[in-house]
Amino acid sequence: MTMRTLDDLLAEGVSGRRVLLRADLNVPLDGDRITDDGRIRAVLPTLTALRDAGASVVVCSHLGRPKGAPDPKYTLAPVARRLGELLESPVAFATDTVGEAAQTTVAGLTGGQVALLENLRFQPGETSKDPAERGEFAAALAGLGDVYVNDAFGAVHRAHASVVDVAAQLPAYAGWLVRDELTVLRQLTESPAQPYVVVLGGAKVSDKLAVIEALLPKVDRLLVGGGMCFTFLAAQGHEVGSSLLEREMIDTCRELIARGGDRLLLPVDVVAATAFAADADHATVPVSQIPGDRLGLDIGPETVARFAQAIGQAKTVFWNGPMGVFELAPFAAGTRGVAEAIAGVDGLTVVGGGDSAAAVRVLGLPESGFSHISTGGGASLEYLEGKPLPGLAALEA
Repeated sequence: MTMRTLDDLLAEGVSGRRVLLRADLNVPLDGDRITDDGRIRAVLPTLTALRDAGASVVVCSHLGRPKGAPDPKYTLAPVARRLGELLESPVAFATDTVGEAAQTTVAGLTGGQVALLENLRFQPGETSKDPAERGEFAAALAGLGDVYVNDAFGAVHRAHASVVDVAAQLPAYAGWLVRDELTVLRQLTESPAQPYVVVLGGAKVSDKLAVIEALLPKVDRLLVGGGMCFTFLAAQGHEVGSSLLEREMIDTCRELIARGGDRLLLPVDVVAATAFAADADHATVPVSQIPGDRLGLDIGPETVARFAQAIGQAKTVFWNGPMGVFELAPFAAGTRGVAEAIAGVDGLTVVGGGDSAAAVRVLGLPESGFSHISTGGGASLEYLEGKPLPGLAALEA
């Protein structure tokens, strides 16, 4: 199976053609202020190449989880403004997705101009489980373009109309972002340079169980931090106070610890606080001495040192999930320390999207310190688990 890419489309020529570009512009908002524009910047190479080649570019994306109807909280209007600033040229904004405003906006485009449609998920057909409803919406969306380019890597694990069904109705191509993400993920799965270290954090073991089971036989070291570490610590017999705990996963964690042996590294100390708040009283304690009335909100300095030592020996690192509540300053040191260790590796270092990518930017770490920062945490994990991704399958001919 082969996948046509933007390079193929540009070689065919796009001048005078309308290109429907599926992007992932699902950025975090504080009111109408974008707090992290990383996903917008990630699609700029594809978008700029199409614009400069004379295409009329019709961009579509989702934002948040509206319930299949317009919701002002999830409008893409702030994204259109930011996109225009980054492109240094106006971006026309259609106030609906496939209705009269979209039709009029798209009809008014000339070569080299860009429009953004309103949130795809304002339409129930986008996420519908009914193939007929999804297909009907996809047909309306496909009517706005002559060709389709998917550069929304963060959505390729979703069987949604704009990701799968449109690709069946128009000539379909992978954008440069999707191409680059796949190149890196193939390196991680097919021929990672050894030693290969995976760092996993985040809240729940259940969210990461499939990727842990898939990667544990392949890695030299698997380091576990974040809220999920407390279920592992409970499986070791430690009391974890009021820390996040999935009791139903304790036996599974016990089995993973036995299977992983010394390749599975868990925290030896944590920062335990009286409450989930920046001003809460907190102290670093060994994992064997977490007070019953406290909850762990970060890994401790000794754990950071041990993790950094393991990371420092690596030639390949994949990181997904923060080590603690990095958004609150007293509990950011673990994530910062691990991220800095990864940035110092002489080899392939991949940040697996989501909160890890956000942490790099929130903590002010240079993005250039990492080989690749993914735009799709969920998609990256599912690829590493070995799951087929519907959006990629739809692009294969």
